Amino acid sequence: MGSIEGYRAVENNFTVTVTKEEVVAAVLPLQEHWLPLSNLDLLLPPLDVGVFFCYDKPAATGTAVVGALKKGLAEALVSFYALAGEVVTNSVDEPELLCNNRGVDFVEAEADVELRSLDLYNPDDSIEGKLVPQKKNGVLAIQATFLRCGGIVVACSFDHRIADAYSANMFLVSWAHLAQLSQSAKPTISTLDSRPCFRRSLLSPRRPAVIHPSIDRMFVPVSELPPPKQPSAESLSDPVISRIYYITADQLNHIQSLANSSASNVVGDGVKRTKLESFCAFLWRMVAASANSKRVITKMGIVVDGRRRLSDGRDKQKASLMGSYFGNVLSIPYGEESARELTGKSLSWVADKVHEFLEDALTEEHFLGLVDWVEAHRPGGAVASIYVGGGEEGEEDESSAFVVSSGQRFPEEKVDFGWGRPVFGSYHFPWGGDAGYVMPMPSPVGKGDWVVYMHLRKGQLEKIESEAGQVFRPLTWDYLLH
Repeated sequence: MGSIEGYRAVENNFTVTVTKEEVVAAVLPLQEHWLPLSNLDLLLPPLDVGVFFCYDKPAATGTAVVGALKKGLAEALVSFYALAGEVVTNSVDEPELLCNNRGVDFVEAEADVELRSLDLYNPDDSIEGKLVPQKKNGVLAIQATFLRCGGIVVACSFDHRIADAYSANMFLVSWAHLAQLSQSAKPTISTLDSRPCFRRSLLSPRRPAVIHPSIDRMFVPVSELPPPKQPSAESLSDPVISRIYYITADQLNHIQSLANSSASNVVGDGVKRTKLESFCAFLWRMVAASANSKRVITKMGIVVDGRRRLSDGRDKQKASLMGSYFGNVLSIPYGEESARELTGKSLSWVADKVHEFLEDALTEEHFLGLVDWVEAHRPGGAVASIYVGGGEEGEEDESSAFVVSSGQRFPEEKVDFGWGRPVFGSYHFPWGGDAGYVMPMPSPVGKGDWVVYMHLRKGQLEKIESEAGQVFRPLTWDYLLH
């Protein structure tokens, strides 16, 4: 496994003991008010997303570390007041945010394990239910866990209906910045470079509505969902599990070159398939290759952030507001192909298919139309079709689905609470549905490498490891500490 000084064999059967629980509210009094969810927030089911950061032993004492975390949090919640509220149901049975400064549940804990013994490759055993808190109340929960070696893991769980990854990143960077300043004599609250924007009018529906037919394919009203199916024996024997891998820059460049090997992939002035498009095409083929039949329909969705699409530069004020907008501004276009097509064609062909279905959601008009579409179906709720499952009509049992959400803005290097940047950080999203979830992020090692959190069926991951082990390499401390 390597010769890094201080390395230990991985441990999963360690004990985490909660030593203190409290609620941290905003340091300044806030007037209670209601904040409606936007139409795009209403596309999200009640799911919690986790994120965690691992730090080497801080120079400060444990009391000082926790004090800085809490003080920075209390000050950050003045601007990010939505995270200190509660989601309630309004008179038309839709979720709404009550900004009442109930605060954030903050847990202190101790774990009988060393940082370099955490099995990051297998977060279901090392992270889930141990180091990332289970959110019980409010919008956000935080856990600070001190390890046997003196290291610390700081983790959060947040309600996805209130914040997407972009919004969570804004909060994490601000929290870390304010925690740093709390350890000095400098003022804190007034020093944030940018404040979150909660102006829901930025996502108001149009009158009259303009809705492209493609949106009816991407999203489905909750009222039209089929009844839930009983888990099949096959799915029970092939559970959805989580793994974390790293991919070297050389491998990413090689995949991109294969995806661009066809002349059809070079258009106009030489624009090529992006690394994300190429990676998604490669992964789509690998998941299809794990199918037990060539008839199986494999669906892949890609999360698209609409902030830049809704602020194309014509209106500088709107562009600035969208750049700091706090909430969900997401769409999930998807493609579906049979395993026969995906495995029988070149990677460049698959990359063409990825580009084709992505194009539908890369415009301002798409996101404006999506806001209009949700308005037309209120109240009642809606979800992305990719999560519903099923393939072609009459073949509902012959399908699999997963979503890729780009984490290239993951702010790992900026989440420094005053004792150095984390040695590792990752999202953690074992959301519990049948569809898989994949999040590629920049590697803390740098050099253009990626770290990829993958939540797929065990059989799919086994196929990927057996046939593309040179690409998807299990994340180890040996890699991180070189």
